[in-house]
Amino acid sequence: MKICVACSAGGHLTEVLHIKKCYSKYPHFFITFKRVDTTELGKREKVYFVENPSRNVIKFLKCVYQSFRILLKEKPDVIMTTGAGVAVPACYLGKLFFNSKVVYIESICRIEEPSLCGRVLYPIADLFLVQWKNMLGKYGDKAIYRGAIV
Repeated sequence: MKICVACSAGGHLTEVLHIKKCYSKYPHFFITFKRVDTTELGKREKVYFVENPSRNVIKFLKCVYQSFRILLKEKPDVIMTTGAGVAVPACYLGKLFFNSKVVYIESICRIEEPSLCGRVLYPIADLFLVQWKNMLGKYGDKAIYRGAIV
């Protein structure tokens, strides 16, 4: 089983690194955008850098193209994400073209309201986890509470 870990830099990356034991025993790689923390990660992990879409249509299309090329090369069985922008193209492309399973973990900072990324990925997620019990009511029956990962 090959795992793609797709997440934005910063807090999303920090959260996904807290659950490294879930994916480290399998072949895996990261899709993210370039920043100091992700450049450091690239020194010890296989990391692909894509355009940070930052809610810009042109950058988003570039991110889609770059993500598709990476997924075509790697063909992951599972795409795991804590969100944000770079995760959306990776998850949809993986699901549509490579039949990848999508595991989404809603960010711990989402206590009251769902994130945009969570709302967009909920329909295609095979496993959708929230870190606060009260977030269960914000999503449908598919959401599962497993506690905090940080």
